[in-house]
Amino acid sequence: MQLSPILSGYIARNFIISFFCVFAVLLCVVFLFDVVELLRRAASSDNITVGMILKMGLLKLPFMGQELFPFAVLFGAMVAFWRLTRSRELMVTRAAGVSAWQFLLPVLVLAFLLGVIKISAFNPLASALLTKYDRMDATFLKGQSSFLSLSKTGLWLRQANEKNQSVVHAYHVTLAGKNISLRDVTIFIYASGDRFAGRLTAKSGRLEDGFWHLSDVWIYKPDQPLRHEAESWFATDLTLGNIQDSFAPPETMSFWDLPKFIENLDRAGFSALRHRLYWHTLLAAPLLLCAMILIAATFTLRQSRTGSTALIVLGGVFTAFVLFFFSDIVFALGLRDSIPIALAAWTPSGVCMLLGLAMVFHLEDG
Repeated sequence: MQLSPILSGYIARNFIISFFCVFAVLLCVVFLFDVVELLRRAASSDNITVGMILKMGLLKLPFMGQELFPFAVLFGAMVAFWRLTRSRELMVTRAAGVSAWQFLLPVLVLAFLLGVIKISAFNPLASALLTKYDRMDATFLKGQSSFLSLSKTGLWLRQANEKNQSVVHAYHVTLAGKNISLRDVTIFIYASGDRFAGRLTAKSGRLEDGFWHLSDVWIYKPDQPLRHEAESWFATDLTLGNIQDSFAPPETMSFWDLPKFIENLDRAGFSALRHRLYWHTLLAAPLLLCAMILIAATFTLRQSRTGSTALIVLGGVFTAFVLFFFSDIVFALGLRDSIPIALAAWTPSGVCMLLGLAMVFHLEDG
């Protein structure tokens, strides 16, 4: 028997309403916990207000939302199928000759579309807002003063100390072992109050212990003649380690911008392992959401036979915890380069999909 468009739309509508309701509840809970944690961290800081704390919580919320997507789909599908079972609509549908695969099809298509929307539209929004959150967190809660970005225009780095702050720009950056070298370097120096205090232009530079070692340097200061030096040393508290740590984390970058950023990191010789792994994980999101539908259907079909509502709740919670820890373990193995990136990114989605298919096959076809 072919599933009618009306019934397909009805089942899909039940799922999408349940999904958004569960998603909203999860977001509210996460927002509450985030705000409480931010208030705890801000207790020792005098330059941050409650309004700023609430703003930071809202800026981080979309990122947390995309992390909650699989669980919202899982519990949303469970709620939708449970309601259809409680009202006997699912049982009547199956008695009329509609198989589980037929009434699952519209929900699977909808889940796949949600995954596409997540990575193509929701992720760019979440990454942009998370970037603003990280800046506020670094400035007001962590007290950091160094920020770095790598783009098609080269390396941009801001550093500060008690006397002044400076912006370092280099059109070319290379990493050889533990040595970082810059070419076509310009350093803009600002005194207190963002007052321009001078500029250094060098043909090349190398990071050494506590300073940038610049070669073929032209030094300009206001109201002073331009002068040239063969070598110059510019103080810095940066190291190779915290320079690499200062690169924008992949979570703050849009799905569409990550491939270009990975290319820039590879060209400069920096490790792009984490960014590449995160990008592949985003690609696997639609498959993971479809797997959540199959797992939810497993508990629903079993519930329709035994009448045990507790089985749905316990099964869903247990599945969510197992998925969370399993994904973290595999992701950590990928970060350590213990397993290939593609395997680390696609294993949680693939395993969940295979388990969901196997369980639905078993329950539906015996």
